Amino acid sequence: MKTDFLLAIKQLHSDKNLDDEVIFGAVERGMAAAVKRRYELPGNVLVNIDRDDGSMSVASEREVVEIEEDIEDPDLQIELDRAREIDPQVNIGSTLRQDHDIEGVGGRIEAQTAKQVVLQALREAEREAVFAKYSGEEGGIISGDVQRVEPHQVIVELADHTETVMPAQEQVRMERYRSGQRVKAIMVEVLRANKGPQIVISRSRPDFVRRLFELEVPEIMRGVVEIRGVAREPGHRTKIAVWSRQSGVDPIGSCIGMRAMRIQNIVNELHGERVDVIQWDRDPRRFVEHALSPAQILAVRIDRETNTAECAVPDMQLSLAIGREGQNARLAARLTGFRIDIKPQTVAERMQQEGRGPFAPQEEIEIEPEPLPEPEPVRAAPQPERPAAEAPAPPPVEIPTPSAPTEEPELVEEEPELEPALQATELAPAARDEGQIRFGEELLRREEEQQSQRDRRRRRPRYHEVDEGLEDDPYAEYMEYEEEF
Repeated sequence: MKTDFLLAIKQLHSDKNLDDEVIFGAVERGMAAAVKRRYELPGNVLVNIDRDDGSMSVASEREVVEIEEDIEDPDLQIELDRAREIDPQVNIGSTLRQDHDIEGVGGRIEAQTAKQVVLQALREAEREAVFAKYSGEEGGIISGDVQRVEPHQVIVELADHTETVMPAQEQVRMERYRSGQRVKAIMVEVLRANKGPQIVISRSRPDFVRRLFELEVPEIMRGVVEIRGVAREPGHRTKIAVWSRQSGVDPIGSCIGMRAMRIQNIVNELHGERVDVIQWDRDPRRFVEHALSPAQILAVRIDRETNTAECAVPDMQLSLAIGREGQNARLAARLTGFRIDIKPQTVAERMQQEGRGPFAPQEEIEIEPEPLPEPEPVRAAPQPERPAAEAPAPPPVEIPTPSAPTEEPELVEEEPELEPALQATELAPAARDEGQIRFGEELLRREEEQQSQRDRRRRRPRYHEVDEGLEDDPYAEYMEYEEEF
């Protein structure tokens, strides 16, 4: 029986995905409620289950007061004289602990009470575990399956069987959800409710597009490319401003990807919503020009007092700059933070004659200096390995190459000619065999070796090998000239 009891607790651990101590605590509280009901024990009943063999011990605790008139709750308090009959060591204000020997829970009613308490404790433990898991994950991307679609909300179930809620105001009106559909969303908040924690998700917020770019573009995740602003009308169009922190990295190209694969994946997740990636700029005039793309902007005048950007566009592109129902201008205003006033070129030129409008002169705008981009790490070119015995070559010294070596005066003094017998004695080594005289042969061999060495030095290659290939040796002629002396 005890073994079956421990197996049942382990089964709860695997099904509920809860800690063993949490499950044991829930079972102990349920058993305590059943024991108190069955045996009518006074005080606060405590049940302790042994984790190894499953044995159960029961005890009750009551508070000790001085006299009977001080007792407020007879079930939880006891007077001093009666308490000392059970334990002579207790004092006023201490807790009287009394052990009880019982065999089982009891009948059907007590078992049903224990079951209800255990299930309630397990539900509370599950809710606390879910709240602790997701309470710090606001703003992250989650994936789940649509469980059911209700009139005012959509219930999405995550991989760990946790239910999330997507209210109507967090949904995209152009999207249609069906049961079993796999969706991604951003976690907005985690709330405590009577039925447990409520996780609210959204697919309509601008941060959802921001998180999709962070997942799809590695440069944004590493911090090389930064997202400076997002303006979105869910289901229709989104404008996102990006900026590169490192020189040589194209922020727009990084977001679009090879053959537009990255941006296409994001558009597919947004169910065909149009996404415009623009270049962020420190100059507000140029930033407004980029935000109004694809329209051509002729001039931009910034009015700091009214926070207005007056823009001049060609007459034929006025509708393109404004967009359908003013969508392009509205998104550009949200992205830049300016109130944008778009005027056609003819109207702007007439306003220029009156000293106002986009073409009118304006004060110089103070622009914060752009921080220096992070330099790319420079890798040193690999140097060819040298033998250990070979000493490092000294740095090259620029020595002018003589134009006519033959015209230079002789610097080496001529040695006096010696007699043939004396030359043979000095140059020839000692005979290895005392019975043979080899002066003439050794002398001829020595002269041939010296001549071959001079020929090899004169045929020194005029090119040396470098990392890029063969390069002309600038000192080859000098070496030949030096060897002649």
